[in-house]
Formats: sequence, structure tokens, C-alpha cells
Amino acid sequence: MPHLQTGFYPKSVTAWREGYGLASFKADALAALTVAIVALPLSMAIAIASHVSPERGLYTSIIGGFIISALGGSRFQIGGPAGAFIVLMASITDAQGLDGLFLATMMAGVILFVVGASGLGRLIRYVPHAVTVGFTAGIAVIIFASQIKDLFGLKLAGAEPGALLPKLGALAAASSTLNVAALGLAVVSIALIAVLRHYRPHWPSLLIAVCLASVLALLIPGAVETIASRFGGIPSQLPLPHVPEFSAVRLWALAPSAASLALLGGIESLLSAMVADSMSGRKHRTSTELMAQGVGNVASALFGGIVVTGTIARTATNVKAGAKTPISGMLHAVFLLLFMLVAAPLAGYIPLAALAGILALVCWNMADKAEVWRLLKQAKGESLVLAATFLLTIFVDLTTGILAGVVLAFVLSPRAFLKGPEQFKH
Repeated sequence: MPHLQTGFYPKSVTAWREGYGLASFKADALAALTVAIVALPLSMAIAIASHVSPERGLYTSIIGGFIISALGGSRFQIGGPAGAFIVLMASITDAQGLDGLFLATMMAGVILFVVGASGLGRLIRYVPHAVTVGFTAGIAVIIFASQIKDLFGLKLAGAEPGALLPKLGALAAASSTLNVAALGLAVVSIALIAVLRHYRPHWPSLLIAVCLASVLALLIPGAVETIASRFGGIPSQLPLPHVPEFSAVRLWALAPSAASLALLGGIESLLSAMVADSMSGRKHRTSTELMAQGVGNVASALFGGIVVTGTIARTATNVKAGAKTPISGMLHAVFLLLFMLVAAPLAGYIPLAALAGILALVCWNMADKAEVWRLLKQAKGESLVLAATFLLTIFVDLTTGILAGVVLAFVLSPRAFLKGPEQFKH
């Protein structure tokens, strides 16, 4: 069949040909609702941290998430904005503006599609495990630093610096502007999520925390910043498609950023697909998944969204909630669209401190602390690769960290490097 020869064979087609009945639809719909409830506050929080307005995160999950599930090579992959991209997206937005971010996202989508179509996606498995652990931990540190301002309700004298050390210096200088109400809401949100995850793991802890924080913020009007006070609320409809302006000069300027987004997107998506495989006993199709990620990113940017990728936490939630087919991921996007159409005005009451608390927990979970400790203790070469990747990521940039880690891993152990880690299966 042609689709098998080109490597493009969506799992949604497989599921349909196997026979899709009412029982599967009910299971998929329930799982989709569960994931949508998790994705709703998280999508907005990631967008805000990426220096764009919160509705951009919703557009991403709705448009990009639907396409990735419809065309992807995994039965359970959930697409949406991911915390790992916050640093890159924020730097692109600051340097090139919103249209620059859209254009870089579309370019990354084209790269991912070409990599998937050509079969080059298998090369991603040569990114060493220590590099993946190192840059993920580095990203977690940077994201957490970016949330300190809203966690503590600080007021800076000027713009918040992008580099880590100047940022921390500026935040320390603004410590006298601490907003006790904002800090209290952040602490309550974090504590409530932690307690619910421990004692009531099946409850929508993120949504419950955001709702409670919003109610508390209403009791102290004007005391803390909310989505409405900073961004003016959430639109209740999707925007029309928009092609960002581009030129040869601008494409060339954005090429390194687009390549970084594509590399990180490939790694993140295939890791997420592997998690779904390990939980379900299924196998994803690498080339199909990367091609779908490419199409999803182009479409997301056209409709005002940001970078979309497979998300590990939401994908795992989808599997645990009993999803059967990619219809679940498609329905999760439909539910998010319904939430936006019906309840957009209510989102304006959400305090930014609560969303910062959610991202603080994302950072804590993102950094694989046990694996960092294991690599530092047991493998001298891998510990050097881990440390170099981590430090360069937080003090220089993500691309430098990844490239330096890969090169160092090859220099230290060429034979082991060429074997490729076993983190991806094809």
C-alpha cells in the first residue's frame, strides 16, 4: 500500500479498520474529558510563561492537538504546548516578536515533516540519554526562575532580564515588593495539587486548584494580578488563519531557532510516544508521528498557536484514563474548544500566581532527580556529559547545551555513542 511505502500510516486509520464501536467511543470520550480538564489550565500557564497571551496555549492544544492525534503514529499521543519549549519560545518572542514565533514554529514543522518523511527520525535515537536528562533538568531550572516573579507577586523596576544570573539579581532587588496575597495563593495551589494527587489521584487537581484560587482572588479584589488584569481576558472563538510576513533575511535569522524547536520537538514527541508504548504494550510509528508533528506545528501557527508537541504527562493521563484509540486525542481538542466557547469569560478571574504554582510543580516533575543522581554516581563519562549539558543550558542556551553534550559524549565514548541509546524503539 502507498502509505506504508512512504512511512505515513496514521494510527487513527489502523483503529478505524480494526472496527470502531460505541464501547470504544465511550471510553475515548471519558479519557478525552479527563485529559482536557488537565490541559485547560496547563496550556494557558505554558503560554504565559512563553511570553505570549494565554489563549495561544488553547489554540495550540485545539488545532495542533487535534491534528497530531488524527494523523499521528501513536494511539495515545496527546499534543499540546509543553514546558520544555518555554525557554526557546520566550527567547524567540522577545527577539523576533509574535510573528517571529509563528514563523519559527512553521519552519520547525516543515523540518519535522521532512525528517519524518525521509526516515531520518531514527537519528534522534543517537541523542545520548545523559544529554536528554541534562537539558531537561536545565530547562526546569530556567522555567522555575521565570516564575518567581509571579509566584511572589514581585514588581520589577524594568524589564525582567532573560539570562539566569541577571534575572535572579533583578528579582532579589525587587524582594521588597513581595505580594503576600499572591504568594499565599501560589502556596495554596501547590499544596492542594500535591494533596489531591496523593489522596485523590483521579480528581482533576489542577482545575480544582485553579478554581479555588480564583474564588479566593475574588474575595480580595485587586490584590493580585489575574489573566484579565494583565491580558484582558480570553477570546471565545478561534482566530482566522494568518500567514506571518516573511523574507529570505528573516527566514535565515530564524533558521537556528527553528532547527532547535524541531530537534527538541522530535525528542519530546518520541519520548512521549515511548511512554505510551510502555504503558499500553503498543508500538508507535516514528516516521508517521514526526510527519504529524510537522503538520500540527504548521497548522497551530497558522491559527495563532505556538509550538505543539507530544506531551508526556497528558499522554500518560490519556492511557490511564482508559483511552482506546486516537479519537480520544481528537475529542480532547474538541472539549477544549467547547470550554473556550462557553467559559472563556471565567478564565479572566484566574490569578497568575496560581498558574505560576502549577508551572513550579511542572518544573519539579520535569527534572528527573533520581536519574540525575544515578548518572552522577555510577558513570563518570555520563556524569561529565550531564553536567556540561545542564550548565550550558542554564548559562548559555539550550542549543549549545545539546550540541556540546552530544559532541562530548562522542569524544568520551565513540563506540557507545554509535550504538545509540535504547530510549527510542522503531
